[in-house]
Amino acid sequence: MNTNFIYSAPTKVYFGENQLENLGSELKRYGNRVLMTYGGGSIKKNNLYDKIVAELIKAGLEVYEFGGIEPNPRHTSVNQGAAICKEKKIDVLLAVGGGSTIDATKAIGAAAFYDGDCWDLVTHKAPITACLPIVTVLTIAATGSEMDCGGVISNLETNDKLGLIHPLMLPKVSFLDPTNTYSVSAFQTACGGVDIISHIIDTAYFSTQDTLYMVDYFMEGLIKTVIKYAPVVIKEPDNYEARANLMWASSWALNGFIGAGKQQAPSCHMMEHELSAFYDITHGLGLAILTPRWMEYILDETTAPKFYQFGVNVFGIDKDLPAMEVGKKAIEMLSDFFFNTLGLKSTLTEIGIDDSKFERMAKKACGNGIMPGFKPLNQQDVENILKMSL
Repeated sequence: MNTNFIYSAPTKVYFGENQLENLGSELKRYGNRVLMTYGGGSIKKNNLYDKIVAELIKAGLEVYEFGGIEPNPRHTSVNQGAAICKEKKIDVLLAVGGGSTIDATKAIGAAAFYDGDCWDLVTHKAPITACLPIVTVLTIAATGSEMDCGGVISNLETNDKLGLIHPLMLPKVSFLDPTNTYSVSAFQTACGGVDIISHIIDTAYFSTQDTLYMVDYFMEGLIKTVIKYAPVVIKEPDNYEARANLMWASSWALNGFIGAGKQQAPSCHMMEHELSAFYDITHGLGLAILTPRWMEYILDETTAPKFYQFGVNVFGIDKDLPAMEVGKKAIEMLSDFFFNTLGLKSTLTEIGIDDSKFERMAKKACGNGIMPGFKPLNQQDVENILKMSL
């Protein structure tokens, strides 16, 4: 068993209520000129915007704003944000929102040091040489972007949705107050829960590599945390304990810890990025629809042992049953959680997606070759999984 890995997650986290009193002093460590980024304006409806602005004014900071970042952030928005940074000589970025806002802000921070289109950075035509320091105030438990160095940017002109990863883009400080997620809708909460689970099973848990027992056990605990608390939050939006558990699980699902010795290409994410690149759907919803079908497609005698572990340890299925039977039942139980407990749509047809672009999406997802992962998939495999999802 090869357990060699490097782990580093130096983001400083302020977790809990009333931590914003430290926001001004943390920002001032990096300069006085701040660009605050946010999405569609929900932070103004729940008064978070006013609280943050008050702290920035109290700290004597010079504040500029860039709002309207899309749910699947676009490269055009990144270019606009980078232009503001250059014009106003911004010292530090403050991202207030969820994964989309934080992802876009990371790209803005890197693009601020590049003279061309930020898409050159995303497609690796140009290297990332520097990045403005980033501070985040998280408003939804989902992507884990508040504690990792990656982001996903969309280009509507080319129907591409690609990841951008660089250690310089890691947030310096993140403020995680569960009360800031009280206003998140049941739908977005459900999608966030799916995203957390998908990060775990897609990038590390379902792996062909031998690994440390404690890491698998940790991942199973994270999944069980989402299964326990996401339904509570949907029924009780202001339940602090439930919101706190989801928020912290989100961060630890993608801060690199669970990838110890077994990080791999995330098949479901790669397929879903094509769906949302073409149809601009909510990421977590796409993952909910795809994940059980991917599981059904790859379940066989060679993969059954891992599904057996998943079913027994996460869902408490009878360990004396045959591995294949446990695997099938585990997939059924995960599907029931996504579609019945969380109430998400269960097919692509229900959200207005047909098979007209499946061939193009499958080809792009595979990069004209083989999609690596727990079980490698070719273009026809991806098309088959997409068709199963209709």
